[in-house]
Amino acid sequence: MTAPRAVLAGVVTAVLATVFTAVLSTVGAAPAHAAGYRYWSFWERDGGQWTYATQGPGTLRPEDGDVLGFRFAVSEDSAEADEPRGAGGFEEICGGTEAGEGDKRIALSIDFGTRADAPEGEKPPPGRTECARVPEDGTAAEALAAVLKPLRYNSDSLLCAIAGYPRTGCGEQVSDSAARTAGASGESGESGDSEGSAAPGGTAPEDGGGPSAGLIGGGAVVAVLAAAAVWQARRRRS
Repeated sequence: MTAPRAVLAGVVTAVLATVFTAVLSTVGAAPAHAAGYRYWSFWERDGGQWTYATQGPGTLRPEDGDVLGFRFAVSEDSAEADEPRGAGGFEEICGGTEAGEGDKRIALSIDFGTRADAPEGEKPPPGRTECARVPEDGTAAEALAAVLKPLRYNSDSLLCAIAGYPRTGCGEQVSDSAARTAGASGESGESGDSEGSAAPGGTAPEDGGGPSAGLIGGGAVVAVLAAAAVWQARRRRS
């Protein structure tokens, strides 16, 4: 009885090793599902350079003469975020606006992004610059609301839309396949006011959390071969 058991153990071990290697190869070759998130990023202009804001527009209280920027794009995180493409300084944007008593002037540069960044069925408007006048204790969000309504926020106070763009969605995850399709279509470099075909939209498919088809198939093979080995061992004993 020892020999059949040894044969059975050897067969099962060999099959498990083969299937495990195949599963690892499949997992390693699988593409990433998420390219990033589609959202409005918030920036401050400092010394001619854009820097990612460390506060949200609802809490940041800029000073008179500050330049703020907003960019709509698909980004993995703040380190990879696309900065606003507008380079206007304060004098260029607000030079013709007089400061009132108790007010401050905030220059705003709004970049609605590219066709590749746009949700399905939407076209980004041309970029805009605006000079907002708000009370001295006003926030960046108040400056934005003064000149670029309608704004839209979600229940977590995340800025979802500026001047009504986009119409729907808020910080949704974008699939890697959609990003690759947009790049292959040559849309990633288009500005909001350029002509071209509409960008493919698409949010990342939800991960069901179940086992992969490869893993299920491998498990079935193990079960079948193990059963065959058991049957043969019993046959030899009989």
